[in-house]
Amino acid sequence: MSARVVLATHNPHKVAEFAQIVARVRPDLEVVGYDGPEPVEDGVTFAENALIKARAASAHTGLPALADDSGICVDVLGGSPGVFSAYWAGHAKDATANLELLLDQLSDIADPHRAAQFVSTIALVAPDGTEHTVEGRWPGRLATERSGEGGFGYDPIFIPDGQTDAAERTVGSSPPRRSRPSRTAPALSRRSCRCWKTFRATENRYPSRLGGNGP
Repeated sequence: MSARVVLATHNPHKVAEFAQIVARVRPDLEVVGYDGPEPVEDGVTFAENALIKARAASAHTGLPALADDSGICVDVLGGSPGVFSAYWAGHAKDATANLELLLDQLSDIADPHRAAQFVSTIALVAPDGTEHTVEGRWPGRLATERSGEGGFGYDPIFIPDGQTDAAERTVGSSPPRRSRPSRTAPALSRRSCRCWKTFRATENRYPSRLGGNGP
């Protein structure tokens, strides 16, 4: 029987994305969705908000919980929008308005100074209160206008590093037939093995809750 970890989200698409990424590192681990109440995310860092969500999910389910918090950080804006990425144009969480406001704020900024990165922090909270966070960064820069309708949020203006000049494109304009890179993947990579060591120790202490067999 596989071990289980709850992902602190009500979004089934995010659960599927996490399950796919986690399977590369822990193929024996089942990622399940969360059906409990959503906590108030009043942290001022990605790590604080991820921990708030993971603590709530673990407390509600009795399972180890994963949660992420992410956003886009623009160098010339001192790292903003950052944790306010979803609310950059107001509490309506209007993705189009957020994107257009950011483009307007950078309208006079030349291409060499438009560096940005998607930042994602993953939190793991165990039933005994053990906590661990890891951070991943996806570097790139912002286009001067939107390109493509794929992805979500700021994807239509984010140009990831590592592309050849001739084939350079925003995440939003990546061909649908290709699997778009995930901004979450860097934080859940093998480089973050400490997170999985923490979970392994949790499995050994709570085999009945996790559905695993213990040591």
